[in-house]
Amino acid sequence: MYDKIFPPKKLSLSNGIEVLEKRSRTPIITLVVIIAIIVSIKFTGFNFEVLLTRISYFFSIISDMFPPNWSYAKEIWGPLKDTIKMSLLGSILGALVALPVALLSSSNIIKSKPIVIIFKVILSLLRTLPSLVTALIATFIFGLGPMAGTVAIFLFTISYVGKLLYEAIENVDMGAFEAMESVGMTRIQAFRYAIIPQILPGYLSTSLFCFEGNVRYAAILGYVGAGGIGLIINEGLGWRDYQSVGMIILTLVITVYLIETVSEHFRKKLI
Repeated sequence: MYDKIFPPKKLSLSNGIEVLEKRSRTPIITLVVIIAIIVSIKFTGFNFEVLLTRISYFFSIISDMFPPNWSYAKEIWGPLKDTIKMSLLGSILGALVALPVALLSSSNIIKSKPIVIIFKVILSLLRTLPSLVTALIATFIFGLGPMAGTVAIFLFTISYVGKLLYEAIENVDMGAFEAMESVGMTRIQAFRYAIIPQILPGYLSTSLFCFEGNVRYAAILGYVGAGGIGLIINEGLGWRDYQSVGMIILTLVITVYLIETVSEHFRKKLI
């Protein structure tokens, strides 16, 4: 059917021989994408008219946030410090735990297929759970406050760094590893001296990048009681105190920008 709708083109070479040009898959891919978009619009009830008529309310709320309530700044520092501490501790612990988890998920290092499958499934499950859901579960276990947010960030960091790290391990040059094993080193020793030097720059860079994102993610964990700056954002929006919310957002933007600038500097040094 596809050949009849989109027949292959004939090309004549300089020596007089005719060959068939490889058919492009672009038309069929475009058709599938268009059908998927139409089905998605029908399923979600997306309405351009509603979007265009009500988008002005969004900008109205944004305009109400400025000028920010500068006197509210003193109320922000405590929750902001909690947010940074949650992100830093969760990122560090998560990145450290991600290393052995990634090792146990690497099929070229671990020869036991059940172990590799189990740890890959664990990482997949952790990536599937949204951080808000993880934080909500953590609040039931550890109570309200930064502890729950730290646990949520910790688990997310394991899933994110662990996934990228085990893929990096599975794509390294195994020559040095096999040579060290052949002279009597254990697999762990060979991994330490042959694999880690190859993956270390990428591992540290990924961990720093994850920390940048965790600062932003931590800002919304307060919506489920996980502490941090998200808690006072939720309170400000609930009381329609948009100028105070504007001050919170401005402070958060500056903080994230400074963290990203410092992190990017160190990541460039590692690449």
